[in-house]
Amino acid sequence: MLSTRMFRPASSMARQGIASQRLFHASRPALAVHYVKTAEEFNKVIKEQDKVIVDCFATWCGPCKAIAPILENINDRASEEPEFKDKVHFVKFDVDELPELSQQLGIRAMPTFLFYKNGNKVDEMIGANPPVLLQTLRKHNA
Repeated sequence: MLSTRMFRPASSMARQGIASQRLFHASRPALAVHYVKTAEEFNKVIKEQDKVIVDCFATWCGPCKAIAPILENINDRASEEPEFKDKVHFVKFDVDELPELSQQLGIRAMPTFLFYKNGNKVDEMIGANPPVLLQTLRKHNA
């Protein structure tokens, strides 16, 4: 048998007009890194977006795992900073899930970051080096 004690807080809140309000903190929608699942989707993103950073990773790759939260942090910072806001599109794909795309792009090591401007590859960075990644991002965003 259920006790009325369980329902008192909810009924009390309803009487106070709180029930229609959110009782949790809604975080801002993050401009998360977009995961690409097909080569066609990758090509579409490169054509449609002006500036794209591509993270080529593997689930078994230690440096990829180490830089993943740092990349999210860079993405969050970049999405809020005026110099990057709404100007750079972050994409990532697993090289083991898309081996044909990895071969087409010439991926030899993970993580590899590719920088595209207006559909053309303008730079490449191999390795998990956050300061260099941010520096390269700034260089190509200018």
